[in-house]
Amino acid sequence: MKMALRIIMTIVFGIIGYQIAQFILELKLAWLKNLTRDNISVAFSILSVLFFALCGFIITHFVWWALKKTGQIFENMLQNVSVPDIVVAVCGLMVSLLLANLVAIPFIFIDIPGVGFYITIALNVFFAFVGMRAFLKRRDDIFGMILNIVGKGNRITHRRSRENPVTSSLHPDIGDYPALLEHPEAGEKVLDTSALIDGRILDIANTGFLEGILDLPRFVLTELQGVADSSDPARRSRGRKGLTVVSELQKIKTMVVNIIDISMKELKRDKVDEALIELCKKMGAKIVTTDYNLNQIARIEGVKVLNVNDLANALKPQFLPGDLVKIDIIRQGKEHGQGVGYLEDGTMLVVEDGEDYIGTTSDVVITSMLQTSAGRMVFGKIRR
Repeated sequence: MKMALRIIMTIVFGIIGYQIAQFILELKLAWLKNLTRDNISVAFSILSVLFFALCGFIITHFVWWALKKTGQIFENMLQNVSVPDIVVAVCGLMVSLLLANLVAIPFIFIDIPGVGFYITIALNVFFAFVGMRAFLKRRDDIFGMILNIVGKGNRITHRRSRENPVTSSLHPDIGDYPALLEHPEAGEKVLDTSALIDGRILDIANTGFLEGILDLPRFVLTELQGVADSSDPARRSRGRKGLTVVSELQKIKTMVVNIIDISMKELKRDKVDEALIELCKKMGAKIVTTDYNLNQIARIEGVKVLNVNDLANALKPQFLPGDLVKIDIIRQGKEHGQGVGYLEDGTMLVVEDGEDYIGTTSDVVITSMLQTSAGRMVFGKIRR
């Protein structure tokens, strides 16, 4: 690739040198009178071509370095760009380049050598930039139009009305989904990225405890796709798991996964969590999440939250003070003399005066429990 670029740069700069030489010779300035003879004119043109071709050959190294850096930056940017943005940008580029070449036709016939060529290049760059920017500004409308053209718009995206982009008709026709008619009391729920990556929401839905409409904002789906496209293998695996969960949820007949085409800019928010809360407030919906911080902020904002961790904790076996359990004490606790073990469901059990019993299976009497949205801790002491 570098060799091909060097050849192209050498040829292009040689052509530029020839055009500049011809332009200078046609000016017929006083100091050029000695160059009017044919032999000298040819020699001057050859020297100009060789000089500029050599310049092109030399600066290829710097151009190649700049292209590599630009490619790396472009690759990093693409990791957080959604498929709709890419499709719309490409369409905008194609349309703008077509218009640029139509506008550039009159400039081709300019008498000054090479000027029309450079004007054409400048017009292409200018129109490409403006066209892509304009298309991305109207991304939702243009992408929806593209989907409708290929016959998939009605099944993938639900267009918002022009009067109110948030609270109006964001949902599919309920008559198309008999399962919703059987459960009209099922409220709407907005999915958070953390709940999709966690995956337990799929198990809950399969049991039938989760019904109705699950709203998935486009910016959440974009964030999930960005995680799936990450260069970090762990993040990429989590993101792909989340996309699989979305696909499986769409197959469940007792609910509808409704993808809402709305951006954070339309909600006047810069962060995904803030945009989720704002969307739920406008729609009167609940948030489904496993994020502890989002859970707390949503409750402060007056938005109802369905925390998967709360449900999981509620289903864990309940212990009362005085209950006896047998556990393996495996390590020392934070406080002096404490030992730590784990119940069968993974709940941490802190044992007072259990440090001397580390590495043994002991009978422990439950003394108290601490329950929070972040998890549950159980406290006990060695049975004497």
